[in-house]
Amino acid sequence: MAALKKNKIFDEAAIKNITAEAKASSQAIEDFILSHRLINEEQLVALKSEILKLPVKKFEKDEKIDQQILNLIPEDTARQFYLLAFGRAGNTVLVGMVYPEDVRAQDALKFVMNRQNLNFKVYLISPSDHSRFLKDYSTLSQQLAQLLLEFQRKYPQKLKGKAGGAQLVDLESSGLALVEEAPVIRLLSLILNYAVRNRASDIHIEPRRENLRVRLRIDGELFTAIILPLEIHAPIISRLKVMTNLKIDETRIPQDGRFRTIVDGREIDYRLSTFPTAFGEKVAIRILDPTVGLKNLEDLGLSPHNLEILKRAMDRPFGMILISGPTGSGKSTTLYAMIQKMNKDGVNIVSLEDPVEYSIEGINQSQVLPEIGYTFGRGLRQILRQDPDIILVGEIRDSETAELAVHAALTGHIVLSTLHTNNAIGVAPRLIDLGVQPFLLPSALNLMMAQRLVRRLCPHCRQKVTAPPELEKIIDEAVSTLPPEIKNTLPLKKPYEIYEPKGCPECKGKGYIGRVAIFEMLEMTPELEKIILGRLPESEFLEEAKRQKMITLRQDGIIKVLSGLTSLAEVLKET
Repeated sequence: MAALKKNKIFDEAAIKNITAEAKASSQAIEDFILSHRLINEEQLVALKSEILKLPVKKFEKDEKIDQQILNLIPEDTARQFYLLAFGRAGNTVLVGMVYPEDVRAQDALKFVMNRQNLNFKVYLISPSDHSRFLKDYSTLSQQLAQLLLEFQRKYPQKLKGKAGGAQLVDLESSGLALVEEAPVIRLLSLILNYAVRNRASDIHIEPRRENLRVRLRIDGELFTAIILPLEIHAPIISRLKVMTNLKIDETRIPQDGRFRTIVDGREIDYRLSTFPTAFGEKVAIRILDPTVGLKNLEDLGLSPHNLEILKRAMDRPFGMILISGPTGSGKSTTLYAMIQKMNKDGVNIVSLEDPVEYSIEGINQSQVLPEIGYTFGRGLRQILRQDPDIILVGEIRDSETAELAVHAALTGHIVLSTLHTNNAIGVAPRLIDLGVQPFLLPSALNLMMAQRLVRRLCPHCRQKVTAPPELEKIIDEAVSTLPPEIKNTLPLKKPYEIYEPKGCPECKGKGYIGRVAIFEMLEMTPELEKIILGRLPESEFLEEAKRQKMITLRQDGIIKVLSGLTSLAEVLKET
């Protein structure tokens, strides 16, 4: 900070404020300066160079690093300690470091170079250059092929005639941990790291008659990532069971477990489930990455209209907010976003979940265990003795949970939960089917929601096209009943211009990166109360939804299509 003052970049008062705010947000001062754009990256690197007396390495826009030189430092080490090898002069490796003052980074670099009997010279590099060259590490296929060769050398009798013929799908980079030597450990690390870095939600390890298939679910779609020799199945399953404290010799019944690893400096939780099949145990691993699964309300994809409705319901002193949708439609992510928004020092939030997916500071989270009788119903009875203000129930599955949740809402609590119905209109009838008395619902229910997830178009390669007549008709039908204030914000000039996926290196040829939710919301009103008490058909609910100017799932999806967020094919698939 003295250098910032000396170079007259900030005055003394500004330096004091920056230091205090960086400390409060648990950020390094230079990270805080960059994230708040107080000075640009080039200025900061030049300043550090002056302080540390180190040369700066500036990379040209199209400059590449030789793969063999880059691989002199393992990728996990390069990621964790923000360094990379970019050149070599005889026995001396030229190394770029973002934080050369970091003692741990210095020790890691010395360790890596000493193992290879190499000297090194340190240069200062920018964070953006470091991030750019991490993408150039060897592909998953190359690293996997090397591991299979190691397996073959170590277990020639097991992999004879198989290793060379393993089918590998060429995927992007993933690294090997610095200290992991055993091939099976390194192989598993490779698969886990690749899955996390590519935002996979699940890993499936499936034995088949001739080989072992590894599939990943990314953005809701399953695809085959790797085909491995069948002989690797047993050591991989054993390693996973050791990590999760499961019984290694029990292969006849399913088992569940959890484990945790650190990837790129952040803790990742994994839920593991084994399942006996005709060819051996199949393993499904759910990846719980807080950077993917925990979002703010504003990041969910809510339109301003729907966001206003949701905030209005959240501000009520009591009542239920219920979210409906099929498994995997993002309901839990929305619930977590809501309780993060409502999480304040003066509020007691208690949750019942199956299981607890993400731990949130300040919230009392409990996991139900039906096998010992700790069900949602029993947990709800206990929660009411915990002086809660807000209660989160993972799912309303049965009549007991439904009845208790409704009574909790009626006795002055905010209750957030999920329900399996096709749309928002079906929430109230579903509760009645579960045995809730209709006269209780108008007072208990504040908001009924439904949601789905659609894949988000890659912004780097999406291509604009003119909607053909059949798609134009679908768009016309959807926008015709939209409220005028929303319709006026949309590009409705014919012929409609929409976007379609293309595929590029950024999205690995898929045309999509990530997902966005589409919503519909129905509020409790006096008119809706009459319909519920009159036990009128669902068509009457639909008329009330139109009167409320409810945006349907299809309409919300079409709005996102016209905004270029997703494709029409995705919306039609989900609605």
